[in-house]
Amino acid sequence: MTPRAYRARRRPERTAATRDRIKTAVHELLAEGGFHEATVEEVADRAGVARATIYQHFGSRLELVDAICETFDANPALLELRDLVELDDPDEALAKTIASTIRFWSSEDAVLRQLYGVAAIDPAAEDLVDRQRADRRGEYERLVRNLAGAGRLRVPERQALTLLLVLSSYETYRELRAAGLSDQQATTFLQDRARESLF
Repeated sequence: MTPRAYRARRRPERTAATRDRIKTAVHELLAEGGFHEATVEEVADRAGVARATIYQHFGSRLELVDAICETFDANPALLELRDLVELDDPDEALAKTIASTIRFWSSEDAVLRQLYGVAAIDPAAEDLVDRQRADRRGEYERLVRNLAGAGRLRVPERQALTLLLVLSSYETYRELRAAGLSDQQATTFLQDRARESLF
């Protein structure tokens, strides 16, 4: 095998590793509350790469923040949620979907607080928040169809979806935490409100 062929095979691995380091740097800066003031050079320093490398992987700051969606997509709570909405037992599907949503909010709280806080003035954050909401809506639509198919809803599907989106929103999570509820208490509170309202 020629050295050139070897390099060609290894390059995608190095490229993926570099991209992951950059995403990790952005994630850390967001969690620390410093990304929106950080320069591309600071992101590069944090990732241990050259400034030009940042632009090879991400064409703009918008794309850097957008890459956070890739880290969210790998979050175990989010991966689990995608399966839970289809559980055969509708009561279990509802309870576990809400619990998984709270685990996701909790595990990404430091980053999400930054993104939601500047969404009105930062196009990158606004786009990410909008896509995250659309993804959550899609999963909860599947849950509502599951509940309706099992004959468990006592309200129209549209009303059920609206209620669940309000109950499971990041804003609701933050309000419950600000009121002093732990993640477990918030989960139980939301599960109880959902059952009372839907079943």
